Amino acid sequence: MKKKNFSYYLVYPAIIFILLVLLFPFFVMISTALKPLEEVYTTPPHWIPKNPTLANFSDVWFKYPLGSYFKNSLIVAVGTTIINTILCIPAAYAVARLRFRAKSFIMYLFLIVQMFSPIIVVISLFKIIARLGLLDNLLSLIFTNGVFTLAFAIWLLSGYFSSVPKEIEEAALIDGCSRIQSITRVLLPVAMPGVITTVIYTFITAWNEFMFALTFITSMDKRPLTLGLYNFVGRWTVQWQYLMAAAILALIPVVILFMFIEKDLVKGLAGGAVKG
Repeated sequence: MKKKNFSYYLVYPAIIFILLVLLFPFFVMISTALKPLEEVYTTPPHWIPKNPTLANFSDVWFKYPLGSYFKNSLIVAVGTTIINTILCIPAAYAVARLRFRAKSFIMYLFLIVQMFSPIIVVISLFKIIARLGLLDNLLSLIFTNGVFTLAFAIWLLSGYFSSVPKEIEEAALIDGCSRIQSITRVLLPVAMPGVITTVIYTFITAWNEFMFALTFITSMDKRPLTLGLYNFVGRWTVQWQYLMAAAILALIPVVILFMFIEKDLVKGLAGGAVKG
């Protein structure tokens, strides 16, 4: 009874308080997106719009090329995810199943790569992209995002591969499967939650990326969504109602993804944490 009372009177209120703190920015974002311009700068602010309107959503979609930004972000995110998945599956399998020298060092090297901020190498990357003739090209974002998400993807997926019993693959090899067939027909179906987790991590990271897009892309029609949102931030003022409306629209693809893969995502994260 004491444990139940402790949980009820301390833990649950703490959880509710933390949730309120975390959800408050989203409440402000939705409230601002529904306000007409004259209510955005009122003092004191109105937390709940007095005259809510959906005109901000239609304005950012039809008056600004938001659809083009969505398309560019989708191309970058999907392209990055495809390249990352093709590369990280064999690399993660090699780390999880094969024995070779400096294996632990390579795994720690993956983590060290993730520790460094991309801004440290942005100048060098700019020179490389320029030499390749990929400036103002969406391929520059696809390749760059693929490189910077690959290390963590390998680490995550290798942990999940390690949690799958080797006996499953050995049985497939005894039955006449080749190594590649045992991976594609046996291991990947079992490890699909981990693969989905890796795919979602890569997709969301590429979808939300801003710095490389700001550095490599100059044309308005090639800007991804994160860079397109920056158009609402002017030198002297910020169009908050448009910025918040566009931000809500930008969240929709990510929310839909989480709705469809929530269970597999939790399984993949838990599996990757067991022997990562």
